[in-house]
Amino acid sequence: MKTPVPGKIILALDSFKGCLRSVEANRAAAEGVRGVCPDAEVVEVPVSDGGEGFLEAFRGAIGGAWVTLPVRDPLMRSIPARYLLKGRTAVVEMAAASGLMLLEPGERNPLTATSYGTGQLVADAVSRGARHVIVGLGGSATSDAGKGMLQALADAFDAGEWGAMEALRGVRFTIATDVENPLCGENGAAYVFGPQKGATPEMVRLLDGRARQFAEASARRMGYDRSRMKGAGAAGGLGYAFLQYLDAECVPGIELILNAVGFDALVADAGLVITGEGAADRQTLMGKLPMGILRHAGGVPVCLIAGRVSDRPQLLRAGFSRVECINPPGLSLEEAMQKEVAEEQIRRTVQRIFRIFAS
Repeated sequence: MKTPVPGKIILALDSFKGCLRSVEANRAAAEGVRGVCPDAEVVEVPVSDGGEGFLEAFRGAIGGAWVTLPVRDPLMRSIPARYLLKGRTAVVEMAAASGLMLLEPGERNPLTATSYGTGQLVADAVSRGARHVIVGLGGSATSDAGKGMLQALADAFDAGEWGAMEALRGVRFTIATDVENPLCGENGAAYVFGPQKGATPEMVRLLDGRARQFAEASARRMGYDRSRMKGAGAAGGLGYAFLQYLDAECVPGIELILNAVGFDALVADAGLVITGEGAADRQTLMGKLPMGILRHAGGVPVCLIAGRVSDRPQLLRAGFSRVECINPPGLSLEEAMQKEVAEEQIRRTVQRIFRIFAS
């Protein structure tokens, strides 16, 4: 029996970290829909909150050309990294040069990891004529308060002082992150995010002290202090460097993506939206990507799927029509993290959801 079509289907799944990129998760979901309804109108929207997949999401939204160049990774080793250039707009994903994914577990050390490579990407974009630079902050290996990035800019433009780079006059910076933490303190970059980058409790205290000293010195020199602004603690304090030294605007990454793709217009005549992420729980309600999708859905039913689900009642009360775990009971984490397995579980889950809404 042919499954009826419940209107246009919007697929906007975030990456399943360590397993699937956003485009891959969306593709699997689309295959699931078409497996039960070949005639369905399916729109795949690659999305990201500023971390993994940010570049791909923007490429899908605005087009542009890839620019690849050698940069320094968090340990100052030379690696290739790319950014997106469209006219006078450049999109940079800091994780491409300064990301945790570039290091083996035994190499993680935020006391020495540097954001220098991110500065090289920004400098190259500006040198090619970019006058609006959008930087996705997420997945960083660093906790250097952006000092490495600033040093790379100074080196590229032969500027002895970080706050006086003539080449950057007239360049507008936008940082994309869902992190609202300040630079310092118990809710700051080192204490909240340092441990996942390999920091011991003693290292966390050292990193926080370094960041505080840097912010205090910067405030004395520049006459203002942006270390307490939302987003200053993003990417190990890289957000602070952009806010303090480059007068950046901090915007939730999902808002940038949804505006770029014209999501509000896309969803206006939709019958169903399916979003997803690796783990859905009460943290999802704190401004993570699926909540951005829900806010922009305009009353269209939004289903949330994830590799791990907890706090389902709270998620349903927030407005999601359904919250589904893609993995059946008994499936080991090791197996669930395999790309082929995750894709198949997404296909099956989406088919189940689609049949429910189609009926």
